Amino acid sequence: MKKQVIAMAIISSVLVSNITVAAPSETNQKREHTEELVGMSSGIVLGAVIGGPVGAFIGALTGSFIGKSVGDESELKAQKVRLAEQQDILASREAQLAELQAQQQSLMAKQQEFNQIEYELAKLKAHQEQILTDLSLGMNVQFKTGSAQIEPLFKQQLDNVAYMMAAMPELNLDLMGYADRRGDDAFNQALSEQRLIEVTNYLAAQGIDKARLMGKAFGSSAPMHQEQSVENDFFDRRVTLKLINDSAQLTANQNH
Repeated sequence: MKKQVIAMAIISSVLVSNITVAAPSETNQKREHTEELVGMSSGIVLGAVIGGPVGAFIGALTGSFIGKSVGDESELKAQKVRLAEQQDILASREAQLAELQAQQQSLMAKQQEFNQIEYELAKLKAHQEQILTDLSLGMNVQFKTGSAQIEPLFKQQLDNVAYMMAAMPELNLDLMGYADRRGDDAFNQALSEQRLIEVTNYLAAQGIDKARLMGKAFGSSAPMHQEQSVENDFFDRRVTLKLINDSAQLTANQNH
């Protein structure tokens, strides 16, 4: 009985001191220390009831360890929550990075496509400039002897001319028909006129307005070389297409 009285006195003094210490600890100390004090107090009470003063002391130590374990477990749970949040943030950042990488690859592909288009446009521009140069100097469509039929090779050239004229409506063409010196003048004149008509009709069939195609036939009166030969006759059988920029030149050419 005396031991129990002593134990209760110890319990009372410890509890009072715990209450006194615990009050400021709630505002000034960490949560783990508070839980340790609570565990120690609980251990004192339990130990005193069971084993008196010695039991109270042992219970205090045991309760302190229990309280510390509870605090550690709470902190571990909090760390797990923070870790999960950080993993979510990391996953979000990785998704954003993957999206940026996909956008970068898309931009690189578009850049390559743009470079290819730019290259093709440069080639087309060079081709158009060559056609303009040829037309400025005079592009010839050659014919077989006694024929006004346009050969496939020259149809391709006329297709290019029609494409240029469709793209550049300010361009007009001066067409001049010729024949070689074989045959009489009347035949050669009629043949050169027919060749001129065939070329004009072909360009018109490609969508070019005939008002932009003006010309005249000269028969065999304007050979390219004074000396007549098989080779020179070949170059005389032609329709010459020449680029003009002034509509007044078209009218002047009709009066040749």
